[in-house]
Amino acid sequence: MIIVREAAADDALYIIDFQLKMARETESLQLDYHTVTKGVHAVFEDANKGAYYVAAENGKVIGSLMTTYEWSDWRFGTVLWIQSVYIVPEARGKGVFKKMYQHIQQLVTPQSGYRGIRLYVDKTNEPAQRVYEKLGMNGNHYQLYEWML
Repeated sequence: MIIVREAAADDALYIIDFQLKMARETESLQLDYHTVTKGVHAVFEDANKGAYYVAAENGKVIGSLMTTYEWSDWRFGTVLWIQSVYIVPEARGKGVFKKMYQHIQQLVTPQSGYRGIRLYVDKTNEPAQRVYEKLGMNGNHYQLYEWML
């Protein structure tokens, strides 16, 4: 049985490993271990930066994601952004992300102040796009532009 829960600091090593693997797999990037480690720990130390969630099966962490926050003046509330999604290869296709997404969806209520969920996906990651579309998300409204150091 797959259980989704908010991550604890004890989960940091899994999350760090997942981030390094995701960057290699999706963008052929070799991230700096120490930078990622500091970045992951910063989220656990400051809840304003975001929150991690993990999926576990039989006590083993098999996936993680992070949510961050965007204030929407249009909606007078916060939009949750899903970022840094990683599911271990042997657990893919088993509905792990679906369970994680549904967990995040349950956080979005009129009383919570959350108004919706967004995420971005690499244009070439068609399998992920199909998963998101099956869950009722769409990519019809915005195209992402960025400038990074």
